Amino acid sequence: MQILTAVVGTGTGLLLGLFGSGGTLIAMPTLHFLLHVPARSAIAMAFGIIAITAAIATFHYWRRGAVDLRVATLFGLFGIGGAYLGARLGALIPAAIHLTLFAVIMYYSAHRLLFTDTQADEASMGSDHPARIAAYGLGIGTFAGTVGVGGGFLIVPALILLWRLPVKRAVGTSLVAVTANSLAGFAGYASTVAVSYPIMTVFATSAVVGTFAGSALHRYLPEKTVKLGLGLFLAAIATYIIAKSLA
Repeated sequence: MQILTAVVGTGTGLLLGLFGSGGTLIAMPTLHFLLHVPARSAIAMAFGIIAITAAIATFHYWRRGAVDLRVATLFGLFGIGGAYLGARLGALIPAAIHLTLFAVIMYYSAHRLLFTDTQADEASMGSDHPARIAAYGLGIGTFAGTVGVGGGFLIVPALILLWRLPVKRAVGTSLVAVTANSLAGFAGYASTVAVSYPIMTVFATSAVVGTFAGSALHRYLPEKTVKLGLGLFLAAIATYIIAKSLA
C-alpha cells in the first residue's frame, strides 16, 4: 500500500511541477479508487497534499523569477475566501453536476490553449485592473473549492489567455493560487470528514520529490511544448470524466 501511495504521489508531483496543475485530478481519484479512501475524505486529503506540494514548487519557480507576485497575491488572497466557501457548498451539490461542469470548462480551456495564439504582450500585462484579477481569483477559488480541485487547470489558461503571461511564468504564478486554494479547501473539508494523516504524509512526501523533477523538466522544455502538453492533458482528463459519467 505504501509503495503504491509513493508511486502515485510522485506522479502527482511531477504533473504539478511541470504544468502547474493536475495534482488534485490525480490525487483525489487515486486516494478514492486505489487506496479506498472515502470520497469526501479523499477530497480533503488531496487538498492538503497539493497545498504542501504546490507551496514547495512555488518556491522553486520564484527563485527563477517565474512568479508574477502582483497577480499571484490578488489571485491567492481572494481565492482563499472563495475556496473555503466552495468547500462548504460542495457537500450540498450533486456529484453529477460537479463532474459535468468540471469537464466542460476543462474542454474549453484545452481548446483555447491548443488553438489560440497566446504570445505574451507586455503592454496588456500592465493594463489590468486589480479588481478584475481579484474577481477571477474569487470565482475560480469558489469553483475549485466546490468541485474539489486546486484550480490550476483554470488558473494557468486564465493567466495565459487573459493576462498574456508567458507560459512558464503563468505556471509559477498559478502555484501560489493553487497553494492558497488548497489550504482553504482542506480547512473547509477537514473539519467535517475523517482524514488519514499517515497516508497523507507518504503521498505528500513522494509528491514533493515528483515536483522537483517536474519543475526541473519544465525549465528545459520550450513554452509551446508545455502549452501543448497542458492542453492535451486537460482534454484527456475531461474525456475520461465524461466516459465515467456515461458508463
